[in-house]
Amino acid sequence: MKVRVEIDGDLKNKEIVIKAPRYDAETESLYQSIQNLYGQIKPLVFLKGTSEYYLDVNDILFFETDGRQVHAHTRDDEYVIRYRLYELEDLLTGQFVRISKSAIINSNQVYALTRLVSSIVVRFQNSSKQVYVSRRYYKVLKDKLERRR
Repeated sequence: MKVRVEIDGDLKNKEIVIKAPRYDAETESLYQSIQNLYGQIKPLVFLKGTSEYYLDVNDILFFETDGRQVHAHTRDDEYVIRYRLYELEDLLTGQFVRISKSAIINSNQVYALTRLVSSIVVRFQNSSKQVYVSRRYYKVLKDKLERRR
């Protein structure tokens, strides 16, 4: 394995890139190790009514905007969160992926992609909830799901 450090003064944040000929167990292990070291996110506060909830982000199916609010969806519930989608993109670990201007999904929770005449629908494991994928983001999502195998 070759390790290299590149300094780029134009970058705002540090970035780690793993280049490999294929996605295998060693690559996954390296990815998980880096995520465990640097992928820690601060706890997110989810709001519902007058209560604050501290949920495991792995239980979140997707985040979506509704007007000026961002909603977090679990299998059985929906919460409001005080972040914008672009902020969540920066905060969340690699399993989350933007699928439209108004949604970010947890790729580990995806059960199926259904192609309709004019759109693509994401369905989630053990849930009746679904969300639509923009054509612009479809390839990124498909690649993420392929790497998950």
